[in-house]
Amino acid sequence: MKTLQRYIGRDVLLSTLLIFVALLALFAFFDLIHELGDVGRDNYTISAALLYVMLNLPSRLYELFPVAALIGTLFAIAQLVANSEYTVMRASGMSLAQVAWAVLRVGIPLALATFLAGEYVAPPAERLAQTVRSAGHGEGAQVVAQQFTSGFWFKQDLTFVNIRTVLADMTLLGVRMYEFGDDLRLKSVRIAQSGTFIGNGQWKLEDVRTTEIGADQTRVSSEPTYVWKSVLRPSILDVYQVAPERLELGALYDNIRVLSRNAQKTSRFEIAFWNKIFYPASVLVMMILALPFAHFQRRQGGVGFRIFAGTMIGLAFFLLGRLFSNLGVLNDWPPIFSAVFPLAFFTAIAIAMMWWTERR
Repeated sequence: MKTLQRYIGRDVLLSTLLIFVALLALFAFFDLIHELGDVGRDNYTISAALLYVMLNLPSRLYELFPVAALIGTLFAIAQLVANSEYTVMRASGMSLAQVAWAVLRVGIPLALATFLAGEYVAPPAERLAQTVRSAGHGEGAQVVAQQFTSGFWFKQDLTFVNIRTVLADMTLLGVRMYEFGDDLRLKSVRIAQSGTFIGNGQWKLEDVRTTEIGADQTRVSSEPTYVWKSVLRPSILDVYQVAPERLELGALYDNIRVLSRNAQKTSRFEIAFWNKIFYPASVLVMMILALPFAHFQRRQGGVGFRIFAGTMIGLAFFLLGRLFSNLGVLNDWPPIFSAVFPLAFFTAIAIAMMWWTERR
């Protein structure tokens, strides 16, 4: 049986990698077509567009792995059925559980690769891609973040901070801090031209002017530099450069912690956090979901039909995941429910189909 399991695993792995490369090339082509519409504007050249598309590939890799695993497994099993090899394997005493384990042995490394790509490769590549695009469009300062017209706002204890612009290298421009006392009266206003992160939760502000408002007088002072200790981290600002769904777990956790401390809504970040944890398991679920299709007879549909069915299932999984993520944010559903329900739903379908197949 070990020989048969290795044989099935090899076919599934080769088919999955082939389908994955084809899907990656297809989506890269679509991305390039989309970028060509901006080529020639400002300083955005064809080489910059190609570099942007290449830097987006790790994010595409992360998104496409489950669908590629589903279609690749469907293709491999369909070929075994078409050549009557699968029938011989089952007649030789190979159980459906053993077939499933042969597939899962291939799926576990692929799921691990999916997690590593989404955690360590895609986020930095996505940030660099946004920097390349900003520079190409003539944004000399390479502006990354402006949440509102007035800039980016956040609250720390009794201090309200406004940052006009965040650059691609996480340099802050136009920092204003409004500090209030316990009686909620304005105590001081500190304005800095720029700021850079120096580690340990500290920012070095330059060209600082401070206005202290007392009970009967106001004092203005200037400093060339000022060290500001803050809960603000570069990882928190990453959310305005990269969508939360494409951030690493550490950055998502930092955003959740700071927003919670300031009594702000964290549902989108929490859903993205749980999605990040459970998404690699979808590779295994999609591969198991493909197995019951092996029991369809040829007259019930050939290889082309099964690949089409697999594509539709993969698309349904992707859309259901996006739907529940958005509904979870709008309706304040428990984040873990919004992230896990689509995966649990398709897991239940896979188990039910395998049970029904065995009963036949």
